[in-house]
Amino acid sequence: MTEGGFRVLYLVTLSIVLPAYNESGVIRKNLEYVALWLRSQKIKAELIVVDDGSKDETVSEVQKVSKKYSEVSVIANEHRGKGFAVFTGVQAAHGEQVLMMDVDLATPIEEYSRFAKELNGADIVIASREAKGAKRIGEPWFRHFIGRVFNLLVVQLIALPGINDSQCGFKLFKKEAARRIFKRLIVYGPEAKLAKKPFLGALDVEVLFIAKLLGYKIKELGVTWTYAPTTRLNFFSTSFKMARDVLRIRVNGLLGRYS
Repeated sequence: MTEGGFRVLYLVTLSIVLPAYNESGVIRKNLEYVALWLRSQKIKAELIVVDDGSKDETVSEVQKVSKKYSEVSVIANEHRGKGFAVFTGVQAAHGEQVLMMDVDLATPIEEYSRFAKELNGADIVIASREAKGAKRIGEPWFRHFIGRVFNLLVVQLIALPGINDSQCGFKLFKKEAARRIFKRLIVYGPEAKLAKKPFLGALDVEVLFIAKLLGYKIKELGVTWTYAPTTRLNFFSTSFKMARDVLRIRVNGLLGRYS
């Protein structure tokens, strides 16, 4: 159900979907920053926070922001993972464009202006930490190395050849593309199971895999990305589970389940 805030009634240009899990320490400040920037640019937007069963005060913090910024709302999910949280948010979006982004603002909201221009020649514009002009700030070398190995040996080999960075959490969609893609999700859609521990998953791979099947044009755009350390995830076990899900996505494709 939706809690806090009020759905805006005017025509929405941009819907921003922000999945959140135990983000009470930063979410209020970051949401206010995003809302203020959007207003300064006169962008008619809605900010949909989807809480993934947080155990802290994330929901109440968002509700506080929504009292000041009517474009902010929150949907409280059970803990079924980041992928299902984004799936939920996209179903609730009203905008002509839909933006996935992370609440830690690792990719800053200011990048939206460049992405919106590129959307004129593409259906989906995705942030890339490998494309021309990209910058990584503060990322440990081993984290970068393992990420590149995972992309080359798992993601590109099995599911997404030619996509150099599928996992950066900043992606802009035309409305029609978002709706057609997300309603076909399987691994991170209605079949997503209740989770016991935090898990990022390979949602981005399933989304882009379906986008390619549907013939949508995808453009990678280099961004400045700031590494945000976390102790909530075991990097190696998470990578194993993601590789498993990439295989599931490929098998679903071979079986025609995304048709």
